[in-house]
Amino acid sequence: MNLIQRVLAVETSCDDTSVAIVEADGTVLTQVSANQDLEHAPYGGIVPEIASRNHSISLLPLIQHSLDKSQLTWKDIHGLAVTNRPGLIGSLIVGIMTLKSISQAYDIPLIGVNHLEGHLLAPFLKDESYQPPQDFTYPYIALAVSGGHSSLYWVKSLTEYVVIGTTKDDAAGEAFDKFAKMVGLGYPGGVQVDKCAKLGDPTKYQFPRSLILEDNLMMSFSGLKSSAHRLLEKMPPEEMAKNQNDLCASFQEAIVDVLINKMVKAAERYKCNRLVITGGVSANSRLREKVAQLAPKYQTVIPPIRYCTDNAAMIGYTGILRLNRGEKNDLSLGPSPQLYENDFSYNLQ
Repeated sequence: MNLIQRVLAVETSCDDTSVAIVEADGTVLTQVSANQDLEHAPYGGIVPEIASRNHSISLLPLIQHSLDKSQLTWKDIHGLAVTNRPGLIGSLIVGIMTLKSISQAYDIPLIGVNHLEGHLLAPFLKDESYQPPQDFTYPYIALAVSGGHSSLYWVKSLTEYVVIGTTKDDAAGEAFDKFAKMVGLGYPGGVQVDKCAKLGDPTKYQFPRSLILEDNLMMSFSGLKSSAHRLLEKMPPEEMAKNQNDLCASFQEAIVDVLINKMVKAAERYKCNRLVITGGVSANSRLREKVAQLAPKYQTVIPPIRYCTDNAAMIGYTGILRLNRGEKNDLSLGPSPQLYENDFSYNLQ
C-alpha cells in the first residue's frame, strides 16, 4: 500500500471555516480560516443557519487560497479529510459535500474525521514556529476543553482513547460565555472574560469549585454559573461595572482551579507525567499560566492557539494517519451530531 504523504483538510463543525494542507509527519504547510464572530455577535451565540450559510460562502475560496498559498495543485494532494462528527448538522454538511465532490472529481481518497480525535492529536502538529518536544509520545493525559466539551482522556495510542472524566453539566467554555453575558460583555464571551480578568483580583469573590474535593475525575460548572447569577442579581449595575474585572478574574480562577486539579488527579491516577491541553478554552491565558507552573514535574504540551481552536490542521493530521491505516470513506459518508459508538471507550470513576 502506497502511503499518503499529503492531505487537504476541511473543518466546518461549528462556526469557523478552516482549510489546511498537512503532511504525514504532522507538518502544516498552510492553514487558512474564516471566523464568523461578527455575524453571530448580535445574537449572543451561534445561530446554526447563519453558520452553515457562511461556510457555503467561505469554503471554496479558502480551499483555492490554501492551494495557491502552498503553490500546489490537485495533483499534489493525495488524500482529503473532513470533519463529519460531532457538530452542527448544517455546518458539517457543507464541508462533507464539498470534499465529496472534489474526491469524485479528482479521484482522491476521502476520510471522515472525529472532531474530538483531532483535538487529541493536535499536539503532534508542527510548522516553522512550533513543534512538540522531541520526546513527546503516547501515552498521555489530555484535557479537551471548549464551549461544547470538557473532558479528560487517557490517550494510549492512535485509535485508543479512554474518556476518564467529563463535566456532568455545562462545559467550561459554555460557563465562560454565559458569565460574560451576565456581566455585560460581548461575544465571544471567553475571550472577553480573559481580557478583563488580567486587570482584576482573582481572590475578590469566592466562587465554588464544584467536585474539586471528590476523589474522582468528574467536573461540574452549572453550580458555579448559578452562584455567579445569584451574586450578580443582588448587585446594582454601577457596582457590577465597577467590579467587572474582579468578577471576571474570580470566576475564571474557579474554572481554572477545577481544570488543573482534575488533570493533575488524572496524571497521578494513571501514573503519567505527560499532559496535554487542547480545545478553544486552552487559549485562556490564566490556564496556560497555571499549566506552566506544573513543570518540571510534568511534561506539559499546549499547542499554539491556531491548533487549539477549531482548525483544519488537526483534522488533516488525524485523517492522514487513518488513511495510512487503510481506512477511507465512500460517497455514503454523512454528518453526525454525535460521536460514533466506538469512537471512545469510557472509564468514568
